[in-house]
This record gives sequence, C-alpha cells and structure tokens, in this order.
Amino acid sequence: MKSNLILLALTLMLFVSCQPNLLKKKATIVFYNVENLFDTIDDPAINDEEFLPVSEKEWNTLRYNKKLEDIAKVLGGINSEELPELIGLCEVENRGVLEDLIATEPLTLGNYQIVHIDSPDKRGIDVALLFRQGEFKVLSHEAILVDPGFETRDILHVTGKLGRDEIHLFVNHWPSRWGGMEQSEPNRIVAAQTLKKKADEILAENAEAKIIIIGDTNDEPDNKSLAEIVQAMAPNTKANLYNLMIPLHEQNLGSYHYRGEWNMIDNIIVSEAVLRGNGFVATDQLGQVYHETWMEYRNKNGEMSPNRTYGGSNYYGGVSDHFPVYLNLEWR
Repeated sequence: MKSNLILLALTLMLFVSCQPNLLKKKATIVFYNVENLFDTIDDPAINDEEFLPVSEKEWNTLRYNKKLEDIAKVLGGINSEELPELIGLCEVENRGVLEDLIATEPLTLGNYQIVHIDSPDKRGIDVALLFRQGEFKVLSHEAILVDPGFETRDILHVTGKLGRDEIHLFVNHWPSRWGGMEQSEPNRIVAAQTLKKKADEILAENAEAKIIIIGDTNDEPDNKSLAEIVQAMAPNTKANLYNLMIPLHEQNLGSYHYRGEWNMIDNIIVSEAVLRGNGFVATDQLGQVYHETWMEYRNKNGEMSPNRTYGGSNYYGGVSDHFPVYLNLEWR
C-alpha cells in the first residue's frame, strides 16, 4: 500500500510539472533579431559561406561563443524578476544554434524548449520560438509559406496554453528593404497579406481569440504593409488588431538605427482580447524596446545605436544590429 501511495504521489508530481503554471500572474514575451546567429560549420544546403572560419569575416568558435553569451545575457536581463516565458527569434541558422543558446547561462535556468522549422530562405536564416516548459504548453505549430515563388522566411504560427489562456503566436521576419523601399515593398505586402489572412480566419472562428504577432517586419507601423494590409492600429483606437509599438514610434524611437534615424521595424501586434479581455492582458497597452549601455555603440558625435556584431567584414564584437522588443502581460 505504501509503495502504491509513493508511486501515485510521484505520478502526480510529474503531471503537475509538465503542465503550464495555472497560477502565474505575469508573463513576458520577447522578440529579438539576433543578427546572423550562424554556427561555424559549413552546410552545403545553404549559403553560409560568409560565416565560416575561412571566410573574410573569420567567423570562429571564440566569436560564436561570445555571441551566444551576449544574446543570453540580453534575454536574461529583460525581466529582472524571471526569465521570459516566450522568446521569438529571427536570423538563426538552424536548430543547433538554438540548442547552444538555451544551454548558455542564464537561459539554462529557464528549461527552454524549441519550436523551429527550416525555412526556404537561401541564406538559411530562420525564425524560431523558445518557450519555458511548465509555463507554456504547445498545442500545435505550423510554418506558413509566404510566397511559393519567393525564397523568404516562413511565418511560424504556434498555438499554445499560457496559464489557462490559449494563445496564437506568430513569429515573423519579412523580406528586407534590399534594393530600396519602393522596389522591395511588394514582397512585404505579400507577407502582410499572408499573415492577415490567417489572423482573420482565427478571429472569424473566435472573435475573442488571443493573437500575438511579433517579428522584424522591415516596415514601420505607418507603412502600407502594417497600416493598410494588416490594419494594425494604435491601442487607443477601435480595431481588430493593434500595434503596440505605435506609441514609441510616434516619439521617434525605434529598435533599429539606420543612417542617423531610428526605425521601428520590430513590431508587436495583438488582438482586442489581449488588450481588453480577461486572463493574460497587456495592461499597459504598450510594447517596449530593451537596451542597456553595454549593448550600445556611440559614434564620435555621441549618437547611440545597437552595437552590431559585424559591419561588412569588419568584426565589431557587438550583440546585434537590433534591440529586442518585448511585451508584459498580467493576469486579471
């Protein structure tokens, strides 16, 4: 009888440890473009030649390990109370670099698991989601193809339980502005249309669905892709989707610095239920940009920007050319 009770107790403990924390009152969701997180191993299937020890960049194990440590330090510093529950990433080469990242302190303390699907991007850079086991339970995931004729990153759609809430999380990395804004914009319009179609389908099935869209859109909140196609409005308006980076964007703040100007190209968009529903909600109705002094670079004029890892083939040793953005949720 005693052995049976012990077995029952152990079974219950295992069951509880595998469930999302239903009593959790706060949660942090982060998105970070980590600027070319490549390993040092040649992969013949992708164009990773510029990030090898024999390349002009001289990418090596020492530099790779430093980048892992710096990224982990950034992610570990965003919430002073605990590690983020959910972390969306872009510009990661493969699952291996993600496994190396979650094995780097302080992320080792978070018991992070990985959702990753190889994308059709020619350079092999992907999007991914890290989630803390016990805080979030994945129900399903899919890679949504943006355009069969254009080799760009998929949109990663993960459905899961955060506490008692079902969340639809989308991780994005839309086509770049390479070639100029006007020439490249149609590619981001296609990405926006792809995302909007899926979001509309979810909301048509359940108007109270909790949708959280994070990612590097390579467009700012007032550009056509976000403002007209996704129709992500300011939090103080009435809409189906809201861009929580608009308030900071209107203050000329951003997550990326280009030619002396800040750009808000890393965005957080949520559905109505995330702003004014029950359960986990964004009570401050605002996304944030995170940076500390050690992550910054200042030029001779004192202008600050993210301290990047490379500029061309020049190694600067910074973390990334983007600052991460994040969202705080509270239970009510």
